[in-house]
Amino acid sequence: MVQTTLGIDGMQCEMCEAHVNEAIKRAFPQIKRVSSSRRRRTTTILSEAVIDETALRSVIEKTGYEMFSFRSEPYVPSGWRQKLASMFS
Repeated sequence: MVQTTLGIDGMQCEMCEAHVNEAIKRAFPQIKRVSSSRRRRTTTILSEAVIDETALRSVIEKTGYEMFSFRSEPYVPSGWRQKLASMFS
């Protein structure tokens, strides 16, 4: 699993977060989970493979927001998920 974290400018409310999430889900059906936070100015994506930065930027810009950062790294479960995963490793 890969965790991709985007910096997003312009989200003002819960509807903005939902708008970004839905646009990403529609454009990348292979995504397992997407979550946005207007307060942190971030969107976090979990997927099986790395998602192309340029394609993500295009999707975000089409929604009227600005992507100002991109970070992709292996997903490391935290808390109980990590304990559960270690039991089966």
